[in-house]
Amino acid sequence: MWFQQGLSFFPSALVICSSASLVFPYVIGVLLHHVDLLVPYISDAGAMPPERCLFGIMLCFASLLGIATIYVRYKQVSALNPEEPKMLRLNKAGLVLGIVSSSGICIVANFQKNAVYSVHIFGAFLTFGIGVSYILVQTIISYKMQPQIHGKDIFWIRFTILLWCTVSMASMAISTFILLRLSGIDSLWRQHWNPQEKGYTVHIIATVSEWSLAFTFLSFFLTFIRDFQKISLHMETKLFGPNLYHIPEQLLEDDQGILITGSI
Repeated sequence: MWFQQGLSFFPSALVICSSASLVFPYVIGVLLHHVDLLVPYISDAGAMPPERCLFGIMLCFASLLGIATIYVRYKQVSALNPEEPKMLRLNKAGLVLGIVSSSGICIVANFQKNAVYSVHIFGAFLTFGIGVSYILVQTIISYKMQPQIHGKDIFWIRFTILLWCTVSMASMAISTFILLRLSGIDSLWRQHWNPQEKGYTVHIIATVSEWSLAFTFLSFFLTFIRDFQKISLHMETKLFGPNLYHIPEQLLEDDQGILITGSI
């Protein structure tokens, strides 16, 4: 199967788990009448129990998958460009931005909107704000790696995703600002909306922009699948003796042991 080739499992599992952590709580929230059917904020769908529990668990798992995916990508770019200082600096910047963005997912999951709003928003900024910066760095890396390492098509795909993420983020920010002017800050905590209420249309624009940003952001990691199919993981374990608690002094002095190797 395609997702079993190389390390393509990581980006595949990241996208599937992250998408499920958004969709399942929304479905449960609608069925329990905790949120409206027509496009609530993502955070609203994960604000009330029991969907809040599922939201937190799945997003934390997605955060770990995100860090693993970002690290594998970092090692891949380093191996393909071992003697290019500018590329290596960009790659290190991407690693830092990616880990910060993935950590933001954990913050969003554990500090719900209706519990600690300021921390939740900070986590969302790390996830999407820093995350879009990560996409920008990876798009630049893709541009510099063409056509020697890969074709132009993957660069244009990543550039298009970057552009759509930027448009969605700008639309969400502008519509949220307008909504605050029309309905006040209390509108950010409102779980249910009446179509006749003032600011309802702007609210829908903001929520649609947020869902668009989230799924476009996730779709970027699908572009790693083909790259990761060409990577394998190799592990080594060295034992310094047959006993885990009493190691012969001679083995410690010689730094020799029983070598066990394996590949995944």
